[in-house]
Amino acid sequence: MFNKRLLSLILLVILTVVMSAGDLFSILEESVVVAKYRSPRLVNGVPEGWTLMKHSGTPNINLVKAGDAYYLRMISDPRSGFGIERTVRVDLKEYPYLNWTWRATKLPQGGDVRKSATDDQALQVYVVFPSTVFPEKLNTPILTYIWDNEAPKGLSTRSPKPFLKRIRYLVLRNKTDHLGNWYTEKRNIYEDYKRIFRDIHGGEPMGAIHGVRFYINSQNTRSNAEGYIGEMSFSKN
Repeated sequence: MFNKRLLSLILLVILTVVMSAGDLFSILEESVVVAKYRSPRLVNGVPEGWTLMKHSGTPNINLVKAGDAYYLRMISDPRSGFGIERTVRVDLKEYPYLNWTWRATKLPQGGDVRKSATDDQALQVYVVFPSTVFPEKLNTPILTYIWDNEAPKGLSTRSPKPFLKRIRYLVLRNKTDHLGNWYTEKRNIYEDYKRIFRDIHGGEPMGAIHGVRFYINSQNTRSNAEGYIGEMSFSKN
């Protein structure tokens, strides 16, 4: 009887330590990984865990290696607009920063987010928030960071398409940045949202982030584009 009680006590102590370590790990976890590729393997034409978003043309997606890491490469032709998406649940009050690397090697000729006829970019990063109004598809707030061509850096604007006014753009890079160079971005998503969506509930997000999308298109300008996106994560600071 004594041995059984002692064994039970030991198991209880071990379980408590394991649970405490798990809680500590959770507290110390500083980031939520969105994209980190460990091999060039694609599943149904996209990285594992992602879903294809095809608007037009033929998607050209692959993973290329540089050093010890793999990077997403997307190439669009004069008929193409496509991307990938994945579900990511993130509380912005806990993880307000989005961090990533990207580079553009070819910009769509004359691409300019300010006009529907030229709304093409080599790289777009969409952060999808919960919808607040029905129908959901037309009323989902989406904060989009873009590498444009003609639009000035720092510009924030709404989608030029009449039924997509809750898609908002912020130009981070344009033709003044060197093609082929890698750039590292760190954005306070919470602060950007409050500023750009202040007309919706006073700029306060109505819940956790629902997902992230990477996109490329050049069908409007009938040109070509190529862009790369590396690792991405949400962080506390």
